Amino acid sequence: MSGYKQILYTKENRVASITLNRPEKLNAYSEVMVHEILAALADARDDEAVRAVILTGAGRGFCSGGDVSRDFQYPSRYRGHRLESMLEMRENMDQLVTFLQRFDKPVIAAVNGPAVAGGLTLALACDFRIAAASAKLGDTSLRFALIPDEGGAFLFPKFMGLERALKMSLFSEVYPADQAKELGLVTEVVPDAELMPTARRWAERLAEGPPIAIRITKRMMYKQQTMSLENALEDAALSTIATNYTDDVKEGIAAFHEKRKPDFKGR
Repeated sequence: MSGYKQILYTKENRVASITLNRPEKLNAYSEVMVHEILAALADARDDEAVRAVILTGAGRGFCSGGDVSRDFQYPSRYRGHRLESMLEMRENMDQLVTFLQRFDKPVIAAVNGPAVAGGLTLALACDFRIAAASAKLGDTSLRFALIPDEGGAFLFPKFMGLERALKMSLFSEVYPADQAKELGLVTEVVPDAELMPTARRWAERLAEGPPIAIRITKRMMYKQQTMSLENALEDAALSTIATNYTDDVKEGIAAFHEKRKPDFKGR
């Protein structure tokens, strides 16, 4: 789809693909890129034909974090304001990380190269991370005297544990894909040539599933991380009101008895 300057956005076979498109910067994100990703995700959310999303990078990098190059021009909207950095984060990357965590369709990060600092945060905000064997993941924020902001300090320990997250950030460590998988940062590692075909297979398999049940299952699992067991059980019981009486349930049961593949319509 046209109209974007720093991403590529396509939709095919019920899967939306968002490609970060600043390969000369290893897809370091800018304000423009972040808002274009948000716009593409909003379109994918509102398009009932889209059932899964792939997020990847152009060229040899997934995302190298925020753009810190000398020639990069930061937004001037808050220039000189005492809360400049906080306000810019709230309107940019903070919104994207929050949007991804609340997005109720499955999102696969196809990590094709370096995913470091904010780029790692972006990958961890997705539901799955399939990494090319040559990819590298880690946190380089402190090399620039920066901090793991924009969700990093929350997400890094969530996936790899507090001690390992501290070691990664404080020592500015970057790991090869296989080690990143052992540390909990990656779901699957595949040969470089198999990255996008694998991500596409995963996404299309998800797209074949019952969309209402998938979306509610995803929201339940994220919400219930902060609930007591009693509240989680009540949340699940209430959620069945939206799932148990759908046409998709009837189709799933019929397909089971008829020994055929179900055709879920999302109704």
